[in-house]
Amino acid sequence: MSLWLVGLILAAAGCRRGPAPVRQPSIDPAAAGREALALYDTDGNGVISGAELDASPPLQAALSRLDTDGDGGVSAEEVAERVRAWKAMRTGLASVRCHVTLDGRPLAGGRLLLEPEPFLGSQIKPAAGVTNAYGDVSPSVAPEDLPDPSLPGGVHFGLYRVRITKDAGGRELLPARYHAETVLGQEVSYDDPGMANNDIRFRLESRP
Repeated sequence: MSLWLVGLILAAAGCRRGPAPVRQPSIDPAAAGREALALYDTDGNGVISGAELDASPPLQAALSRLDTDGDGGVSAEEVAERVRAWKAMRTGLASVRCHVTLDGRPLAGGRLLLEPEPFLGSQIKPAAGVTNAYGDVSPSVAPEDLPDPSLPGGVHFGLYRVRITKDAGGRELLPARYHAETVLGQEVSYDDPGMANNDIRFRLESRP
């Protein structure tokens, strides 16, 4: 084999080098379904529904995709099926763009945290970011949770509580319903309408 051909092969191999593909976090679909019911099915009827859904803003936010039988609630199998749907999308980290307004105006300097539902397991990591002057933010998992530091970041598929804070001189400007007692939830999945349009919106109000 000529030195020229050896060099060509080595160059081609070098061109293929780069960040390793981001693997999907491991979630056990059946275990996630069981854990979701253990957390939120307080009456033990096998379905998270009614006031029980209020305890999980993420389930509430994704109800139209979770509730495949149309009974208004979420079963263990419906949670498991949603996890399987994420797995079928074969994405390790997704790019997420959020837009935050307060009383109709862009919220600048707000910290947005995506906090995964605990029933999804420990491999689904929180993601965070700070809104710019236009109220836009692309949250990401922390650098230490990336498999390769050269990756641009992103968010794992999953169900998240959304907590948004805005500090001004040591005083929190936003009502507790947006952070400590958040009513905000979001599913990160390609078939979520906000994700599909690359425009997830959170419209906050300062009034009580």
